[in-house]
Amino acid sequence: MRWRLRQPVAGLRGRLPLSWAFILEMPMKSLHRLLIILALFCLAPLALAAAQLGVSNAWIPQAPPGAAMLAGYLTIKNTGDAPVSILAAQSDRFRTVSVHQTVIENGVARMRELNSLEIAPGQEVKFAPGGMHLMLMQPRKDVNPGDRIEITLLISDGTRVPAIFDVQAADAGDNDGHEHHH
Repeated sequence: MRWRLRQPVAGLRGRLPLSWAFILEMPMKSLHRLLIILALFCLAPLALAAAQLGVSNAWIPQAPPGAAMLAGYLTIKNTGDAPVSILAAQSDRFRTVSVHQTVIENGVARMRELNSLEIAPGQEVKFAPGGMHLMLMQPRKDVNPGDRIEITLLISDGTRVPAIFDVQAADAGDNDGHEHHH
């Protein structure tokens, strides 16, 4: 079925730029396809931040059963050409997840929660024991070696970057062999 011009719309034919006039005579099926393509084009920037971040070496050391607090470690690389700000993190397995930095003040190690973490283009940030880490509070169930836990990073532009963390036995240490890119 072809698009039929009604009288008020027909008057636009002479007023629209020639490049837009074809829309008025487009079959409805083609018009729907065009609108879908335009919508996808408009939504593409939302996926950009996720595509810019590479996540690797995501791991959680095992904690004693019933532990109220664990830590998550990973490496994040911004492969894009614009800065990316991580505002928060979340997981169904923990009541809260936050980004922390360990700092030494007067010879005493203290943890500071970061409100955001900006990663410059080309920059790689390593979350490691004694430094930056994800603070995983109040697990909803015990965390055991071999578990794979999804934690989602929340980016300032509204995108969400999921990462899979491997739970390792307490004596396993940093696991550089596991790569997860998102």
